[in-house]
Amino acid sequence: MVSLVEVQTAYYMIAATGVLVAAIYYVFNMRATLHTRQAQMLMSLYQNWNQPKFQEAWMDLMAWEWKDYDDFQSKYGRNSNPNEYSKFILIGAFFEGLGVFIKRGFIDPKLVDDLMSMYIISFWQKLGPIYSEMRERLNSPTISEYAEYLYNVIYEIWKQQHPETLHPYSQ
Repeated sequence: MVSLVEVQTAYYMIAATGVLVAAIYYVFNMRATLHTRQAQMLMSLYQNWNQPKFQEAWMDLMAWEWKDYDDFQSKYGRNSNPNEYSKFILIGAFFEGLGVFIKRGFIDPKLVDDLMSMYIISFWQKLGPIYSEMRERLNSPTISEYAEYLYNVIYEIWKQQHPETLHPYSQ
């Protein structure tokens, strides 16, 4: 005959197993939801990136040429050429925001790398020196800090995947 203690023990084990299974299901479900939301957020950003306004600004920015910071400011600066400067701000702000999302863990950097690594690397390799000089001259070390963070994270992934092409942008 089965004792009451054995029945209670079996009941507790079954109940504990049920709670464990529910917890595991919840964790897997939340992870799937998180991945889905990350993908949705990134695709929303990527759709904005692919709008004609962004693409025009990107192509213009990549065609710009300058000798040094002063030459850059005389050709594309806020006071000398507000229309061109707005393109600089538009693209820079996009990468700054993307860098914040990656830094805070809202988007997996590998997803960003898969979609946009060439853009990010090209942008920072071309304009990083301008931002560095801007930080120094304006005594503001946080200018575009998250765009630089984004570049550093994505460039590390890029180096592992494409060691033969460490400088995709050549000025």
